Amino acid sequence: MIILFQLFMVLLAARLAGELCHRVGLPSSVGEILSGVLAAAAITQFGLGSMGDAMAGGAGAGGAGAGGEGGGLFDLRSSPVLQESADVAIFALILLAGIEMQPAEIVRRSWRSIAVAIGGVALPLALGIAVMWAFLLANEMRLPLALLAGVALSITALPASIRVLQDLGLMASETGRLILAAALIDDVLGLILMAVILAVIQSGSVPEVGTLLILLGKVAAFFALSITFGWHIYPHIRRGVALMQAMSVELSALILAALAYGALAEFLDLHWVLGPFMAGMFFEPKRVGKAVYNRISTAVASVVNGVLGPLFFFTIGMAVDLGAVTAAPILVASLLAAAFLGKFFGAGIPAYFLGLGARGAAAVGAGMCARGVMVLVILSIAVEKGLIASLEGNGVPSDPTARQLFSALVLTAVVSTIIAPLILRAILAKSAKS
Repeated sequence: MIILFQLFMVLLAARLAGELCHRVGLPSSVGEILSGVLAAAAITQFGLGSMGDAMAGGAGAGGAGAGGEGGGLFDLRSSPVLQESADVAIFALILLAGIEMQPAEIVRRSWRSIAVAIGGVALPLALGIAVMWAFLLANEMRLPLALLAGVALSITALPASIRVLQDLGLMASETGRLILAAALIDDVLGLILMAVILAVIQSGSVPEVGTLLILLGKVAAFFALSITFGWHIYPHIRRGVALMQAMSVELSALILAALAYGALAEFLDLHWVLGPFMAGMFFEPKRVGKAVYNRISTAVASVVNGVLGPLFFFTIGMAVDLGAVTAAPILVASLLAAAFLGKFFGAGIPAYFLGLGARGAAAVGAGMCARGVMVLVILSIAVEKGLIASLEGNGVPSDPTARQLFSALVLTAVVSTIIAPLILRAILAKSAKS
C-alpha cells in the first residue's frame, strides 16, 4: 500500500505540474522538476515524513514486507522504490534517445559534435575547478573536490536534453541532433574524468599516462564492440525476431540488447548508461523495417513521456536542498554562473564558427546547459567512494564544505535543467518570428 500510494502521489503531482506548465507555454519537464522541489520542501517544512510514519503504522505487518524500508507514506526522499524507478526511467530515456538518433546522423555530424562537446567540457571544467579552488581551504582534499565540481559542471545530461528537445519538438532538427551527439560525447568524457578523480583520491595525485591510456582503451573497446555487434550481428537477430510478428517479442529483443550493452559497459569499468543509447541507436528503420520501428518507438515514447519521464524529473527535484541557498549563497551563485556561462559559451562558440550562425550557436549553447541525472550519477559515485557527504550522511566524513558542495552542485544541476528549456524556447521563438 505504501509503495502504491507513493507512486500515485508522485505521478499525479508530476503530471499535473507538467500539464500546467505545458498549457502556459513552458516545457512539461520544468513543471515536473518543480513538483519534486515543492514536495521536498513541504515534507521538510511541515514534517510530513514523520506524519506519514504514523499513518503508515496502520498498514502493520501487511505492509512491512512490501515497503518496510520505504518509511512512511510521505517519506518520499528515502523511498527505495522511487530511486529504483528513477534508474528505470534513465534507462528508458536513453534508450528512446538512441532510437530517435540514427548512426548515420552521428557520423555525418561527428566532427561538428566533437568540437562542440570539447568546448562544452573544457570551459565549464576550468571554471568549476577555479571556483572551488577559491572557496576550499588548502588540504589533501582540495584537488579532488575541485575536480569533482569541474566534472559536475562539464556534464550535459543526455536524458534531460532528450526531454527538453522532445518538449520543443526539436529531436529531428539539425540543432537537436547536434546537441544530442555532443551531449553523448560529454557524458563519455565526464565518466572518464570521474575515473581520473577516483584515481586522484586513491593515489593523492593525478594518475600516470599509462593509467589514462588503459581507461581510454576500455572506452574504445566498448564502442568498437557495440558498433560491430549493432552493424553486423544485430540485424540478423532482428530478422529472426521479425518472423514471429509479435510486438512484445520485438520489444523484448530491444530491451535485451540494451541490457547486454549496459553489462558490457559495466564490465569495462564504464557506466551502464552508454548501453541503452547504443542499443537504441542501431534500432533504425532500414535495419528492422519501418512498421516495426514505428510500433516500438511509439510504445517506448508513450511509456517514457507518460510515466517514467515524470517520475524521473520529480526525483531530480526531490534531491534539491533549498537550505544550500541560505547556507552558502555565494558558492551556489558562483557555481550557477560557471555552469551556465561555461556551457553556453564553451559549446556555443565552436558551433558559431562551424557555421550555425549567432542564433543557432546560442540555441546549441543553451541546449547543452541541461545537466540533471548525470550530475547526480557523478555525485552518487563520489558519495559511494567517501569523497563528499550526502544529505543523509551515509557514514562518510561530515565536512561542512563538502555538505555545502553536494547541495550546491545538486541545486546547480536542477536549476540549469529548468533554465535550459526556457532560454532555448525564447531563442527559437525569436528565430521563428524572424
